[in-house]
Amino acid sequence: MPLFEYECNKCGHKTEFLEKSDNKKKHVCEKCGSSDMQKVFSTFFAGSGSKSSSCPTGTCPLN
Repeated sequence: MPLFEYECNKCGHKTEFLEKSDNKKKHVCEKCGSSDMQKVFSTFFAGSGSKSSSCPTGTCPLN
């Protein structure tokens, strides 16, 4: 299941919800209790899960 980020239109608080992409459920802001939440575009990361390194030394600072 994907993780979606929502922002409260009342107080601006952002939170994430794990849900199906076709979910129609209304979310409630955990900070102010408003149900006026809007899904926001957020970045994502997709990794292969392998531990192999492409750095010549085998100790890449980005891993």
